[in-house]
Amino acid sequence: MAVASEPPGAYRAAVVHRFREPLTIDQVPAPELAPGQVRVKVEASGLCHTDIHAAHGDWPVKPNPPFTPGHEGVGIVTELGPGAIEVAVGDRVALPWLAYACGVCDYCVSGRETLCLQQRNMGYSIDGGFGEYASAFARYVVRVPEGIDPLDAAPLTCAGVTMYKAVKVGGTRSTDLVAVFGVGGLGHLAIQYAAIAGGHVVAVDLFDEKLELARELGAEFTVNANKEDPAEAIQRLGGANQALAIAASPKAFAQAYGSLRRGGTLVFVGLPADNRVELPIFETVLGAINMVGSIVGTRTDLREVFQLHGAGKTRLIREVRPLDSVNESMADVEAGKVAARVVFEL
Repeated sequence: MAVASEPPGAYRAAVVHRFREPLTIDQVPAPELAPGQVRVKVEASGLCHTDIHAAHGDWPVKPNPPFTPGHEGVGIVTELGPGAIEVAVGDRVALPWLAYACGVCDYCVSGRETLCLQQRNMGYSIDGGFGEYASAFARYVVRVPEGIDPLDAAPLTCAGVTMYKAVKVGGTRSTDLVAVFGVGGLGHLAIQYAAIAGGHVVAVDLFDEKLELARELGAEFTVNANKEDPAEAIQRLGGANQALAIAASPKAFAQAYGSLRRGGTLVFVGLPADNRVELPIFETVLGAINMVGSIVGTRTDLREVFQLHGAGKTRLIREVRPLDSVNESMADVEAGKVAARVVFEL
């Protein structure tokens, strides 16, 4: 039986003190565990574009500095708070974006917990995984199955479950043409999940090296949006049944809309800092175009993501870096210098 370790007095973590200023690596005091919480010794934590938006204060609802980002943390439970019964000391768990939900509202009881109005989010309203330890609610962590590398499990905890859910929401079926706008941390997994669902994938990006990666991962068609209009190119293929708008650019959302065939579905996934996109009403009505937002995934979705990866159905493209590189890594992601995902090893 695993034995709880002594709680740390303090631990190293990357901290946002002011928006748009470099994060600092600080010694932060370990908080006392609240009822239902567990303490996790973090092994790996993925860098999501959302972490960058959080550190910049880009979105209408902002986190409150000082805070520690990170919602793709994976680690070992070392301590149980009062009433934490869902996991045990020694379990490897994932620390997803949905850190807490009320459990009793209409959304929670109908399996749509990610819509809960009382939710709290890891690395945003709760200190996240960019540190040696993190506190989390036992009910909302997800066990990582044996045999899955924690460096793989970390990106699956957000990038994986987000795109798995988006493909579900889009309703991809065999023979559908699925357009993936943005081949990166999310997009490289979207390609794989769309193919698993039976879709024929066309990948769109600005960089040839990312399009080459897309072909390696199962994309049948690729379009460089720097060289040709992706909407026109995809319409020549017959138009997309679903378009997954992942790239953090309103222009990519508009191009994704233009790529759809009649009756197609545009799935909003990415969250650009510029929070507007202009779409035509006339063409939407006459073309019976569907538009839907997809926000991460539930604990059930994440368990399914882990199951697929454990069965060898998905492949993670990742760069492992130390936490001390957090500012450089964020800059590299913004500049498009990262093929897919950066994972911090702690």
